[in-house]
Formats: sequence, structure tokens, C-alpha cells
Amino acid sequence: MNPYPILRAALICAALASPAFAQDVSGGGGLAPEPKTGQEVYTVICQACHMADGKGGVGAGQLPALANNPKLAAPGYPIAMVLNGRGAMPWFKDSLTPAQIAGVVSYIRTHFGNNFTQPVTEADVKALTGE
Repeated sequence: MNPYPILRAALICAALASPAFAQDVSGGGGLAPEPKTGQEVYTVICQACHMADGKGGVGAGQLPALANNPKLAAPGYPIAMVLNGRGAMPWFKDSLTPAQIAGVVSYIRTHFGNNFTQPVTEADVKALTGE
């Protein structure tokens, strides 16, 4: 298996998550607003790799589906994935706040055919970061 397409996908996702990637979309000379809700974080950062429908992608590499994903049942798993990344998934512990991570994990656990309604909190995220 050629690792370069997956590496390229990871680099693109990491670049999209970088504050340096923020651009003026208002026409007024300012930066795009920082995503606050889980849906906003998903749309601005995660959707580039996991697609608008959460079904992942195939092409440059295999990008895992979040839709109907039983691995999201235990909140610790998606929190750890967002914090630390794995494989083609970049880490976001240095670019997203605990509130943003809690929001996006709660969002993906209740959308795309997932019905894991236990909310994820900042405290849950901080427990995995040692804060």
C-alpha cells in the first residue's frame, strides 16, 4: 500500500485545522470567525476529510466514515482520536480547545446516523489530556 496518498490527506487536514489557514471571508479585512459549536468545528475542519455526510472518502486514501460508526459509542475513543490522531488522522490537541473538542465529538455522536446521546463535556476531554 502506498502511504503517500494517506500522508497527503493528513497534511491537508492538518493545514485546514491550522490557525494560519484562517482567511478573510468577510471582505472586511478580518479573519474568519473561530468555530465554536460542534457543528461549526465539523464544517470548518472535519468535513474536508470525513465529507459533509460523514461517510468518509476514498480516492487519495481511505478516510474513515463517521456515519453509523459503532466505535463512537464510548466517548473516550473519539475524544482520543481528535486529541492525538492516528494514521491519516492528524491530532488537534494543539489547535482545538477542550470545549471545541467536546462540541465536535458530541456532534458526530448524535449525527450521521449515530444516536449516542450522552453529551461529551470539557471535563471529559481534560480528563484525557491530564489537565
